[in-house]
Amino acid sequence: MSAGLKVVRAGLFDSLQDLGRTGFMALGMPTAGAMDRIGLGLANALAGNPANTAGLEIGVMGPDLLVEADSVRIGLVGPLSAALIDGPDAAPKPLDSDRSHLLKRGQILRVGMIEGSSTAYLAVAGGFDLPAFMGSLSTYSRAGIGGFDGRKLAAGDLLPLAKAGAPAGDERRLAQPFDYGSGPLRVVWGPQEDYFSDEGRRTFVESEYRVSKEADRMGIRFEGPTIAHARSVDQGGADIISDGIAPGAIQVPGAGLPIVLMADRQTVGGYPKIATVASVDLPRLGRLLPGQTVRFTAITVEEAEALRRDQEARLQRAIAGFVVARPPGGIDLARLYEENLIDGVVFDSPWNVTSKPSSAEGGTK
Repeated sequence: MSAGLKVVRAGLFDSLQDLGRTGFMALGMPTAGAMDRIGLGLANALAGNPANTAGLEIGVMGPDLLVEADSVRIGLVGPLSAALIDGPDAAPKPLDSDRSHLLKRGQILRVGMIEGSSTAYLAVAGGFDLPAFMGSLSTYSRAGIGGFDGRKLAAGDLLPLAKAGAPAGDERRLAQPFDYGSGPLRVVWGPQEDYFSDEGRRTFVESEYRVSKEADRMGIRFEGPTIAHARSVDQGGADIISDGIAPGAIQVPGAGLPIVLMADRQTVGGYPKIATVASVDLPRLGRLLPGQTVRFTAITVEEAEALRRDQEARLQRAIAGFVVARPPGGIDLARLYEENLIDGVVFDSPWNVTSKPSSAEGGTK
């Protein structure tokens, strides 16, 4: 019998994602991949996987998953309200996030709602046993490729596991939540900042913008002050010859409002790009919810590279700093019994308590 996780109830938008389908943009193939590479990387590390292993990206609300395997270890990362159900009549038991958990056959994982972020991640030890497309398991739903049948999960799906049982070992957790940073989103000017007036560029970096309801894996439309182009409509205005789209590119169409292009972005576009979000802040963008506000600030390429290197170093330190996690909701009795917590007290009968010397005391009392 194959091992898997069965979708009892689907979430709002749950898809399998790794770090993306790289190297094929020249063929018109978007990269897709995780909106928050840090969250996926931490979930995989908790599950004992390489960083590029495909995991479940959870959007807004996650699914209920029935364990159809002897056991499976999962890594959960993100502000989730997860719970574990032991049987059809059992009450849900809360599960902490930012840690690993061992699940057993017949249990149901209720992933629940995400609070304060648009994405969270679930990784399984060993990964999912699904075929790669162009070297990646990332789901690109607009073309129906990758992941599980090229689409978001639906009730009745059975996600096959690469391992029939969980490997031995302790459960682990983050010592503290990972710091994604705060403050303005950092951008590098260009590649077409000269298509905007001086006033338009000042508006971009001096204004506050709100995430609109038109925000998804392809891009985030922002609401706020309009950004003036340097040329009139008669002179071409907001049109350019289509060129390549990098992750985090900020297009400004004729309406003057910025659109930040994300994981499922098109490979080329015909609107001028005033700036590009530094890769260090792309995970923050991938967590934004409609209604949240941001500001932008410009930095140099050299500063952007240094910030990304520092972030990668902090991520590796966070992974190296994982600590052993207690079982959810209680004390690990097996581990407790292994510890010598009391020295010097012996009960030799119900009515007689004697004191036993420690090695430091010597002699008898």
